[in-house]
Amino acid sequence: MSKEEIVLFDLDGTLIDSTPAILKGFYHSFEVMGFDFNGGDKEIIEQIGYPLDIMYKNLGISDERIEEAVDIYKEKYRKISNDLTVLLDDASASVELASSFARLGIVTTKTTKFSIELLEYLGIMNKFETIVGRQEVVNPKPHPEPIFKVLKQMDVKKEDYDIWMIGDTKLDLIASNEAGINCVGVLCGYGEYEDLKHYTPHIVQNPLQAVELIKSFK
Repeated sequence: MSKEEIVLFDLDGTLIDSTPAILKGFYHSFEVMGFDFNGGDKEIIEQIGYPLDIMYKNLGISDERIEEAVDIYKEKYRKISNDLTVLLDDASASVELASSFARLGIVTTKTTKFSIELLEYLGIMNKFETIVGRQEVVNPKPHPEPIFKVLKQMDVKKEDYDIWMIGDTKLDLIASNEAGINCVGVLCGYGEYEDLKHYTPHIVQNPLQAVELIKSFK
């Protein structure tokens, strides 16, 4: 008898594209803080997937001003995120298919509240049992804690389920490996094949292909 399935999704770059909102939020915070940012879109985009505090640190904000930067960003992002976020191609179809044979959850470095609002706005929140965001864990991805947290919220014992994580960056895949679950890398987001291939043999173009691959193993 085959085990029941759990499919966990990352958000940014896996199901949604909120790049315009993220960039606007960062540039707004730099302007408000008077921070002379020497980079451009590329440098910010390369950090997407990490929590905001780590993103700001990596982009040159001093430790004592990171909390200020995050607060300014969140205030701006809250106002613009719905209008500047779209579902990626095949995202809705992937969630629909996954929900036909598996229980679904979200593991993200976004704030849970923002994630729920976005997914409700985009019309797919009702497919997910639970979301674990940045504020609910001490150690974000690539640490496995967020995966363990979402499985606990779903009252899942690993040995009773086939569990898969779908994500677009090495952070998702490393977390999956550390948590001892299966993972599929997708190339529709921010990660590159050359990075992802070190952490999983399963790499596809988009989340629908990822779900189809997972279903093929049933």
